[in-house]
Amino acid sequence: MNNVNLENANLLEVASGAIGERLAYELAKVVDNISDPNTKPDAVRKLQLTISFKPDAERKSIQMSTQVKPTLVPTNNIETALYLTKDRGNAALVEMVPQVPGQLAIDGTEQARPKVIQIVKTA
Repeated sequence: MNNVNLENANLLEVASGAIGERLAYELAKVVDNISDPNTKPDAVRKLQLTISFKPDAERKSIQMSTQVKPTLVPTNNIETALYLTKDRGNAALVEMVPQVPGQLAIDGTEQARPKVIQIVKTA
């Protein structure tokens, strides 16, 4: 190697600072995921930084490739209870609701009618 008087830099500063920018971009996704009330609050999130170096045959030039990959927590499952019944002679699923439809709750809201999913059989 030749002794060249160059300015010292951090690896994150190469590629015009794009690596640091990508880390910040993916970090924002992690923070958004942590802040999302629809995710498990204490689950671990990760940022994986992979830097690959591929030298040429003369070992003089090196192609560097960087990938930043977040590991986020999926949103919580959305669950409801369904009741299997018949509607007009056909099978149907009716969403179970906590109160009798039309009943007023303590806060003054009225229980909406349950959703009915008609089961259509085709040949």
